[in-house]
Amino acid sequence: MPSGGASVPVVQFRDVTKRFGEVVAARDLDFEVRAGEFLSFLGPSGCGKTTTLRMIAGFEQPSAGEVHLEGRVVNGVPAYRRPVNMVFQHYALFPHLDVAGNVAYGLLQRTPRPPRAEVRRRVAETLELVRLGGFEKRRSWEMSGGQQQRVALARALINEPKVLLLDEPLAALDRKLRRDMQIELQNLQRRLGITFVLVTHDQEEALSMSDRVVIMREGRIVQIGSPRALYDRPADRYVADFVGKSNFFEGRVERVADDSLEIRLASGALLAAACPAPAPAAGAAVSLAVRPEQMILARAAEGLPPDAALTVGARVLNRIFLGEHTEYLLASETLGEFLALVPRQSELNERPFETGESLQAAWSRAAALVLEER
Repeated sequence: MPSGGASVPVVQFRDVTKRFGEVVAARDLDFEVRAGEFLSFLGPSGCGKTTTLRMIAGFEQPSAGEVHLEGRVVNGVPAYRRPVNMVFQHYALFPHLDVAGNVAYGLLQRTPRPPRAEVRRRVAETLELVRLGGFEKRRSWEMSGGQQQRVALARALINEPKVLLLDEPLAALDRKLRRDMQIELQNLQRRLGITFVLVTHDQEEALSMSDRVVIMREGRIVQIGSPRALYDRPADRYVADFVGKSNFFEGRVERVADDSLEIRLASGALLAAACPAPAPAAGAAVSLAVRPEQMILARAAEGLPPDAALTVGARVLNRIFLGEHTEYLLASETLGEFLALVPRQSELNERPFETGESLQAAWSRAAALVLEER
C-alpha cells in the first residue's frame, strides 16, 4: 500500500507504448484509474483510445512499459485471468442462446462450474439489476437495441469484475435512447461501485457521464481532468476545440501586466484578456478562445456590458433554432466569422435576430481563454 493510507489504483499505466509493426498506436502513456471511478477516454478515431482499453483488458500486450491491475504487473497475463470484463460496441451476443444463456455464459466457463441453481439465481438477480427481469427466454433478435445493450451489460456484470470496460457501447443507439442509457449507466455504476472505463468519440457522452476524462491525440495523452476542468481550462487549442465549441481569434501578446494581457489581433484590434499561468511572453503567438455561449449580442452598444474585452459590429449570416438555444453564425471585419449561442429565455424577452441583421457583439475579459501556440 502507498504511504499516507492512499489506496492502490485499480488500473495504472507506467510509460506504456504499443506498436503494431512500424505504427505506434499508443505512446508513453502514464495514468491511473481510481477504485470506483468512472473514467472516459475521448478522442477522434485512430487516437489510441481503444488500443489502451484493449491493453487493460489483456487483448493486447504493451510493447514497452508496465500495466498494473490492483498493484500487480499484468504484462503477459491473458484476458481470461484478469479481473475485468468488456462490453463491446456491437454487444457480441450469441444468437443461438436466449437471454439467460448469454448472461450465464461467463459463469459457465468457470472451473469448477457453479451449481445450476446458483447460476439461475445469479442470472435472475443480474437481469433485475439492468431492468430486464422476466426476459430470460427472449432471443437477441426479439429485443430492441437498448435491451440488447442491457443484456451485454448483465453478461459482463455477473462475473463481478473489478473493472468494467465499455468500448463505445452506445454508438448504435438513437439520440434519445443513447441519452437514457447514459443516465442508466451512471446510476448503475454508482449503485454497484464498480470502476467503469469508457471509450468514446462523443464528447457529450464523456462529459455527462465521467468523473474524469482522458483526452487523447495521435497515441498520446493531451490532458486528464474533470469534465468541468477540461471545458473551463483546456491545456491547448486542441482540447478547447475538441471539448465543446470554441471561437478562435489569433494574435500576439503586446503587453503583460500582473493579471492581464493586451493582445493585438491579426486584424489590428487590441483587446484585454485575463492572464493565464504561466504567462506568455510579450510577442508570443496566442489563440484567444471564446465559447459561443460567452458571446453577448445586442442591437445597440448600450445593451452590452461596459467592461467588455472587445465590442465589434457584426452581421448575422445564419440562424439555427436548437430548442433550448439559438445558434448564430456572425461575420465581423475585426473577427471574421464566429458563433454565438443565445438562450431561449433571452429570445422570449426580446425578438430573435434575423439573418442579415446588423448587431453588436462582445465578451467579458474573464470569458476568453488565452492559449499559447504549440
